[in-house]
Amino acid sequence: MIDRIILGIDPGTNIMGFGLIHQKGNSITYISMGVLKLGSHTDHQKKLKQIFDKTLALIDEYHPDEVAIEAPFHGKNIQSMLKLGRAQGVSMAAALFRSVPIFEYAPRKIKKSIAGSGDASKEQVAKMLERILTLEKLPQQLDATDGLAAAVCHYYQRDLTPEGDRYTSWKGFANKNPGRLSK
Repeated sequence: MIDRIILGIDPGTNIMGFGLIHQKGNSITYISMGVLKLGSHTDHQKKLKQIFDKTLALIDEYHPDEVAIEAPFHGKNIQSMLKLGRAQGVSMAAALFRSVPIFEYAPRKIKKSIAGSGDASKEQVAKMLERILTLEKLPQQLDATDGLAAAVCHYYQRDLTPEGDRYTSWKGFANKNPGRLSK
């Protein structure tokens, strides 16, 4: 039976979101989520150090078996994309420092795996996570649910059943697993 903890990270240079789930067999349970706020710092290198330190602290506290991280998206502002890539790289370096495997997912892939559409809003993704994980309350900062979404996306992408069935769409998954979506 599969038994693993997945840490999901939504990298950012102003806010880094993170979430953790525990997979036991074919079910997942919520462990924790939160954000690291970096907006008060003007020194980009200090922000990167804080991202590294926070990622290490999460790994040391929860001992995840795998890290799922949101990939930088192609935006119009090249400087923002470069900074975001650095934030992602620092999180990845922290996971590598602790020998935790890393899996990268495009933002559209994460949204589609959670909400059924790659164009879903942060609010739609958060609401679906609330339902999937029976969360009591959503956080004010939806960057936390974005980190959690990366972890859940990773769960959906790998080893969905003991037989290793793969699904090519949300509808295909829902049709073959009606009991897992009934809450």
